[in-house]
Amino acid sequence: MIIEILIFLVILSILILVHELGHFIAARRAGVWVEEFGLGLPPRIIGRKWGQTLYSINLLPFGGFVRLHGENSGDLIQKPKKAFMNKSIGERAIIITAGVIMNFILAVFAFSLVYSIGGVPRKTDYVNIVEVRQGSPAEESGLVENDLVKKVDNIAIKSSDEFIKLIDERKSQEVKLTIERGETVELVEIVITPRKHPPEGEGPIGVVITDTEIYYPPAWQRPILGVKHGIKEAIFWGGTAIMGFFHLIGDLFGGMLPKDIAGPAGLFVITSEVAKTGILPLINWLGIISVNLAILNIFPFPALDGGRLLFIGIEKLFGRKLIPKAESWLHTIGIGILVLFLLAVTIREIKLISSLGVSGYLDFLSGG
Repeated sequence: MIIEILIFLVILSILILVHELGHFIAARRAGVWVEEFGLGLPPRIIGRKWGQTLYSINLLPFGGFVRLHGENSGDLIQKPKKAFMNKSIGERAIIITAGVIMNFILAVFAFSLVYSIGGVPRKTDYVNIVEVRQGSPAEESGLVENDLVKKVDNIAIKSSDEFIKLIDERKSQEVKLTIERGETVELVEIVITPRKHPPEGEGPIGVVITDTEIYYPPAWQRPILGVKHGIKEAIFWGGTAIMGFFHLIGDLFGGMLPKDIAGPAGLFVITSEVAKTGILPLINWLGIISVNLAILNIFPFPALDGGRLLFIGIEKLFGRKLIPKAESWLHTIGIGILVLFLLAVTIREIKLISSLGVSGYLDFLSGG
C-alpha cells in the first residue's frame, strides 16, 4: 500500500507541478514578480530565495503552487510594474492559460514516449479477433483469440467496419466466417448466428476485434512517429474529456451525481491497478489524466483557470474590470462548490469500493 500511495503522489505532483511551471514561465516572461514557487502545499518546511523568488518545500505532498505579485485585488502592491493585475489583458490571459498548455504538452510527451518505446499502430488488411466473450455465439461456434477473419459469407473483408456492417445485416441468420488460424495459415470455416439483442457491452457475436497492429519502425523514425501519434492521442482524449464534461453538467443539472466519474479515491485505485501492469501503461495513464486536468482547468467556472480567463474576457468586452470584491466572492463560492462536489464523489467512491471491491468498482466506472 505504501508503494501505491507513493506512486499516486508522484503522479499527482508531476501533473500539478507541470501545470504551475507553465504559470511560472509565462509570468517570468511577462515581467511579473513570482514571489514563491512551492513544491507541495503549506505549511512550509523549508524555503530558499534565488533572485526575487522564494523556492519552498511544503508539508502536504500534493503538487505545488505559484504565488504572483499583485495576483489578487487585495494584495499590497510593492512593485507596480511587476504586478500581475497591472499587466495587459493579453499578458494575463497567456499567464492563466499557460498551465493548461503545459498539461497538454505533458500529455503529448507521455503518449509520444509510449508509442516510441512500445511501438506504433498501423492499419492491416485483415480483422483480428482480440477477445472472445464467455457464453457468446463466438465461443460456442469455436472462434478463438488471434483468429483472422478473411471472409463473411464468401465476401472478402479488410476492415473492422466492413465486418461489423456485414454481421449487423445478418442478425438472427446463420453466417459463414472464413478464418485464417495459426502459424500454418490454416483456413477454417465457421458457422455462427449473430444475436439480435446481445447483452449490454457485447456485439451480436460477442467478440472484440481490431484491424490495426503494433509495429516497430527503425529507431530513427520512432520519435517522429511517436510524436505524431502522441498528438493524435492527446487530441482524442481531449475530445473525450470535453464530451464527458458536457455529460457531467447535464447530470448535475438533472440532480444526479455522475456515475462514470472518478474522484481522488477512484484515481488512486485506478492508478494503483495501472501501475501493476508496467511503466508504459502508467505513463499512458499520466497522459490521460493530464489531458483531463487541462480540460477541467480551462472550463469557465470560478476558481479554475477558465473562470479567471472568463473574467478577463468580460473586462475586454466591457472595457473595465469586474468589481474586485465580487470577483473574489465568486472565486470563493466556486472553490466551495468544487470542494463539496469532490467530497460527495469521494464519499460515494469509498462506499462503492468497500462494498464492491476494487474490480467491482472498476466495472461500475466502465458501465459494467
